[in-house]
Formats: sequence, C-alpha cells, structure tokens
Amino acid sequence: MNFTDTVDLIGRLLDGIGIVIISLGTVASLLTYAARLIRHLEAHVAYMQGRRDMGRAILLGLEFLVAGDIIRTVATTPTFANVGILGLIVLIRTFLSLALQVEVERRWPWQKERPATGGAGAQYR
Repeated sequence: MNFTDTVDLIGRLLDGIGIVIISLGTVASLLTYAARLIRHLEAHVAYMQGRRDMGRAILLGLEFLVAGDIIRTVATTPTFANVGILGLIVLIRTFLSLALQVEVERRWPWQKERPATGGAGAQYR
C-alpha cells in the first residue's frame, strides 16, 4: 500500500465515522425524544430538545466528512479543479453547519449566550 492509498483510506475512514455519527445521533435523538414524550414532558419542549440533539449529531458528523474530503483532496490529487471542488464542498458544508448551529443554539455563533429565564423549556421559546 503506497502513500496515496493510505491517505485515501484515512479520508474514507473519516467519512465513514461522520456517517456513523450522523446515523447513530439521529437514532439516539429520536429515542430520547420518544422517552421524553413518555415521561410526559411538554411536546414542544421534547421536540425542541430532540431537534437540538439531532442538530448536534449532524454538526459533528459534518466536521468528520469535511476532514475526510480535505485529506483526500489535498494529499492525493491537489489539482486546481479538485481544490476548487473541495472549496465548493467546504463552502456548502460550512453554510449547512452555520445554519444548523443557528437552529440548535437559537443565536449566531458570535453572539453571547442568552441567559435562561423562566420555567422549564423557556430556552426553547
């Protein structure tokens, strides 16, 4: 196995880890959502917490997918066309990550966290 094959394998391994994280995170967030409903948590609060959990799993998985793309593109075939495609992929995934983070945290990344006020579920309104 030469260097290119090894780097490609590492990139694909990172992609696989990203897919597993997204898949398991989705299943776990759905199961946790169902458990919250069974415990008679407010449906809206359970939904928002489940959505937050799923968003976090997707964000983490996307980070691994981007890392795999970067490793494969830069280390194996660094042509201008491939780097341009990588840039486009990273741009799209960065936009997705930013949009998900705004959805999950209900604020822009550069804003300070809002203090939780009120009763249970106030942070999800």
